[in-house]
Amino acid sequence: MSTTKTAVQATAFVVPLLPGKTETDRSAMRSCWHGDRKAAYESSRKRLGITRESVWIQNTPGGDVAVVVLEAHDLQTALNGVGASQEPFDAWFREHARDVHGIELETGFPPPEQVLDFRS
Repeated sequence: MSTTKTAVQATAFVVPLLPGKTETDRSAMRSCWHGDRKAAYESSRKRLGITRESVWIQNTPGGDVAVVVLEAHDLQTALNGVGASQEPFDAWFREHARDVHGIELETGFPPPEQVLDFRS
């Protein structure tokens, strides 16, 4: 019997938080991590093939941003799924992204261009 391991793809990106939306985002992310949206969130990410998602809020002189790290076996498929899924949680997530970041995930969200990758 042969087992094939597929490499996990990873990306990181920053999205601005609209003025006055930091607490809304913080609360929503906590509800996904430890709160009432946890089960739906985890189900969504498993269905989409996302194996890791981490979000940090960073204060910058230009305003707060969310720093996001995503891992999946197929990142583009996972990102397309977030934008196209008709599942209630995924629809809520797209609305949340539009509300706090001003981005429309249903129009596509290409991963950023990686320009350096040092590993020891």
